[in-house]
Amino acid sequence: MFRIRIPRPAALVAAGGIGACIATIALPSAYAVTPAPADSCTVRPADVKSEAPSSCLGVTASLERLPAIGERTTLTVAVTAQTDVKRAGLSLQLPPALRIVDRNPALTTPTTDLFGQRTSQTLTLTPGTRTLQLEVKAVAAGPAQIQADISDIDRPDPRRAGHASVELTIGKAKGSTTTGMSVTKADATPAGGPTAHERPARPGAAAPAAPSTPPQAAAPGKPYAPVCVSGTLRNRFQSSEGGSWNRKADRDLPVSNANVTLWGRATAGGSTQKLATGLTGNGDGTFKLCYMPSTSVTSQVWAEFQTQAGSMWSVVDGYNRRYSTTSNALSNVSGNKSLGTVYANSGQSRAWHAFDTLNKLWWDRGSTSTCWTSNERDGRCSPITVQWYPGSQDGTYWTNRDDKVHLADNDPDSGHTTVHEAGHSLMGKLYNGWWPYVTNCSPHYVNRTSSTTCGWTEGFADAVAFHTFKDTVMTWGNGSSMSLANDRTTRGIDWGDACEARVATALVDLWSQVDGGWTKSNTMMSRERQSTFREYFLTDRPAYGLDSGAKARNVLYNHTIQY
Repeated sequence: MFRIRIPRPAALVAAGGIGACIATIALPSAYAVTPAPADSCTVRPADVKSEAPSSCLGVTASLERLPAIGERTTLTVAVTAQTDVKRAGLSLQLPPALRIVDRNPALTTPTTDLFGQRTSQTLTLTPGTRTLQLEVKAVAAGPAQIQADISDIDRPDPRRAGHASVELTIGKAKGSTTTGMSVTKADATPAGGPTAHERPARPGAAAPAAPSTPPQAAAPGKPYAPVCVSGTLRNRFQSSEGGSWNRKADRDLPVSNANVTLWGRATAGGSTQKLATGLTGNGDGTFKLCYMPSTSVTSQVWAEFQTQAGSMWSVVDGYNRRYSTTSNALSNVSGNKSLGTVYANSGQSRAWHAFDTLNKLWWDRGSTSTCWTSNERDGRCSPITVQWYPGSQDGTYWTNRDDKVHLADNDPDSGHTTVHEAGHSLMGKLYNGWWPYVTNCSPHYVNRTSSTTCGWTEGFADAVAFHTFKDTVMTWGNGSSMSLANDRTTRGIDWGDACEARVATALVDLWSQVDGGWTKSNTMMSRERQSTFREYFLTDRPAYGLDSGAKARNVLYNHTIQY
């Protein structure tokens, strides 16, 4: 059963607390104040399936009423703390369809770009709740999302952060605005970015102008010349990688390996036909699809892009539907034509970001087959599926029951979070559906002792993210991040193989310094199953011919693991 957000009948309200299942990182030793114990914090308890802890900070956002274009309303933001926070960062982001017209003087002067308006405030918090209000105005119709984040600036940690989201669809006439937003199937965003009234032409929205010469059918045995339509698919999104608590990094990148279908109508008012299919180019997002026309001029041609890469991975909404962006339609097409740059719909940007992030894992997956893992046969590959939708609180986790990654609202902003969860799916495929019996892992903390089974399964997923991004940095959807590089002198990270941070960094160093990459290790894991890092290192590595001698043991020793 899929849990979809049920709108409230009156004020539109959203609440949030913890962030990503990658869990907690080491607290800087410069801050000696002991945080509230994890089990005493109850702000937005984690999803029952999530491994993430509850938070000591939370935030809610609500609108006094739903505004139509030109109308104003009051946005109320409430911050709740269950512990002292010396420097808490409150960040607010409004979509392009809304504008701040009267702000609380404690908030910074809003900045504006293609993603909307941002403002923030630094607070000193004590246990309790405080609120602030600002007036906003609706300036464009369509889907819109308001976001609020609270985080401990000095201690980036999901236990000390909260996220809230309000989704609405702004109407043009008074009373026409509704709660929620539908972006699963949508038009492309104009290359210049969202505007108040601009929308790309929908295929079939209006009959195209008749060509000067009526379309002619091809004579028997004399087909018309092929028609080719080209272009580039790109996505604008906000990234935690390179960002901060109050401003994520703005990105504008091509989308690789997305399924693209060319649709058309041979004549005005004719039936829609599938003309060609293909994938956007790896690394550049380009496409060129050709078809044999049945008339001298094709009345309309357009492209539809879906968040699916062949059959290897996809991003779906709460109803398991893939996201699709449809380009504007070309009219009276003959010869070669270009759609130019097509931008994924802005309301889908996180879906496309999560989709494209999996490209990074795919091209460095350490498999000797054309599947995710070497134990799957070519042509019989099992996909990785990510489920996400705006405002989702169904995350952050993966289960081997449905082999599906569940991401919460702002999780896709962190590529590390997306790949960490996909790393669980990768391990499940390496183990051919088997999963070890894992204890003391919900919630789990990357810097703390949990259990050797949790340290192994979570440490491997952390290592997959580190290996993919070539770093040892943990990022979260709110823009916070921290390095987890460690050795025996590192303070604030527990020792041994029951601590996932130690397992993760030991794995990354084994792959890079001993094994010459992770392909041999992954192939071994596809043939042998491990419940702990000890079993991986002492039993299966030597049996498969991977080094467990002095050089490898020195790597482990450096990360406080000693067998």
